[in-house]
Amino acid sequence: MVKLDAKIPDGPLARKWDNYKANQKLVNPANKRKLDIIVVGTGLAGASAAASFGEMGFNVKVFTIQDSPRRAHSIAAQGGINAAKNYPNDGDSVYRLFYDTVKGGDYRAREANVYRLAQVSNNIIDQCVAQGVPFAREYGGLLDNRSFGGAQVSRTFYAKGQTGQQLLLGAYQALMRQVHAGSVKLYTRNEMVEIVIVDGKARGIISRNLVTGKLERHFGHAVVLATGGYGNTFFLSTNAMGSNGSAAWKAYKKGAMFANPCFAQIHPTCIPVHGKFQSKLTLMSESLRNDGRIWVPKKKEDAEAIRAGKLKPTEIAEEDRDYYLERRYPAFGNLVPRDVASRAAKERCDAGYGVGPTGLAVYLDFQSAIDRLGRDAIEARYGNLFQMYEKIVDDNPYETPMMIYPAIHYTMGGIWVDYELQTTVPGLFCAGEANFSDHGANRLGASALMQGLADGYFVLPYTIQNYLADDISTPRMTTEEREFEDAEKSAKDRLDKIMSINGKRSVDSIHKELGLVMWDFVGMARNKEGLQQAIEKIQAIKKEFWTNVRIPGSAEDMNAELEKAGRLADFIEIGELMARDALHREESCGGHFREEYQTEDGEALRQDDKFTYTACWQYKGEDQEPELHREDLTFEVVKLVQRNYK
Repeated sequence: MVKLDAKIPDGPLARKWDNYKANQKLVNPANKRKLDIIVVGTGLAGASAAASFGEMGFNVKVFTIQDSPRRAHSIAAQGGINAAKNYPNDGDSVYRLFYDTVKGGDYRAREANVYRLAQVSNNIIDQCVAQGVPFAREYGGLLDNRSFGGAQVSRTFYAKGQTGQQLLLGAYQALMRQVHAGSVKLYTRNEMVEIVIVDGKARGIISRNLVTGKLERHFGHAVVLATGGYGNTFFLSTNAMGSNGSAAWKAYKKGAMFANPCFAQIHPTCIPVHGKFQSKLTLMSESLRNDGRIWVPKKKEDAEAIRAGKLKPTEIAEEDRDYYLERRYPAFGNLVPRDVASRAAKERCDAGYGVGPTGLAVYLDFQSAIDRLGRDAIEARYGNLFQMYEKIVDDNPYETPMMIYPAIHYTMGGIWVDYELQTTVPGLFCAGEANFSDHGANRLGASALMQGLADGYFVLPYTIQNYLADDISTPRMTTEEREFEDAEKSAKDRLDKIMSINGKRSVDSIHKELGLVMWDFVGMARNKEGLQQAIEKIQAIKKEFWTNVRIPGSAEDMNAELEKAGRLADFIEIGELMARDALHREESCGGHFREEYQTEDGEALRQDDKFTYTACWQYKGEDQEPELHREDLTFEVVKLVQRNYK
């Protein structure tokens, strides 16, 4: 029987983290040298964790599928990082950041984890400034802030439109310092394909060298997964094409619970789909909603004329424009949370007011800001984002409004972890987007970078010590043990099975088929009948994959198609679990919108008496239905109310 113990410390909410640190177990410097930690993933969470462990004196092995940690997908987080510094003196505080995050997640997150995130947010900014991250500054030299969705204060620190890249460079420098010092060993172009469990504890991994195809065994006293989310289940998403959920899925199959898989975020400001051969979508930063105003024509005939190419948006008079977010949500306007903005855009397009060739787009217009501040000011804030848009769309956003439409972005669900970021498998930890812990049913903008660095720099260095303090007498394993041998054989058998299918379809063709099912039935709006259909269709896709996929080349060489195939096999199963989770959760909350559960004005309608819990799924075997466990969510400080951004 699996017991879900969140290990939340005693005491008032504001004191829990301090109480934990005051009473945790420690490992002295001499003993740290005896202990090995494996970190999988080198994005913000993984790089910061590995650098911190190395600095503390542990022996660290860190793995990335990229040729350099600098290429981790964290670089794509453009807009900024939240912290409760209150530099603008506009009323922010640790409590307000905590409250906005819980509310933004529609009251489906664990209070203690979210409060800790808000507490350590200020330390992150100090750490990154010390590393030389070039945050934007005001004329007087103080760090500048801008607003993001779901907040009425300016708490987002930024570096133009490339904040994720600059933060990752800071973490990368810290990581490479430890690589040079010898405390961290870096494995590039290596993918984790199995987790090794010995006597019930995570004791290592099997990795595949993506250049040579060789399987390799690695021991660790503890293993940390920091491998990002599973948004590419939908094929078209804002994620890099290499982003995948396979490491988390391997953990799930080895006993780690998968929590809230249906909580996937739809980002409202993405460049619309432009063709059936497109392989990914491009995100336009949410920071653009600070100065951009979102609208569609008020008259259907104007929208139809625009779609037909007979009318330009600049020819629509001001009084004939519907600034629908400002109209519906006057208190927050264009800065409502992402799920709210996304559903509002879909509603306008479904009603026939959408623009662009397909009608699946709305305008993001900067003319008012340019008139108020001048083009130079807008260019200084968003210049690289405007350049990126013009290169992709071949339209000048200084002169013509951008076109945007919602797209799959971030996944709030992930591996279940307790307060220590440890999974239900002892010794297996999970950080950043790969875990479920901090965002509930919807993530506020600029909180992904905050969580990744909080987990890596300021949480795991404490909590992993608390675990490893009982392991100082455990000797290193040779990796010749039976458990390592069995894990490697399992990985090899799976690769051989995929290679032996020798069917007729490419990996991408099957992935696109899966993506269409996911978007149509498990996307922005869901219903019982559609989710039941999705499960049946995904099971058919799974059968098609395992009988008709074709992988050229061999498993003993570099083989990108084989890499994609292994990840697609996992995406198919993740997609089915997402649909099952969405089917069981008979309510709407955050990014999970069941059409049967909505208010009279089309907002998400929670069922707090039935679903105030984290849904945790346990793997029960191949082709067996997973078992649902619940972690009840208790709210001692925040009052559960209907979200209101009006």
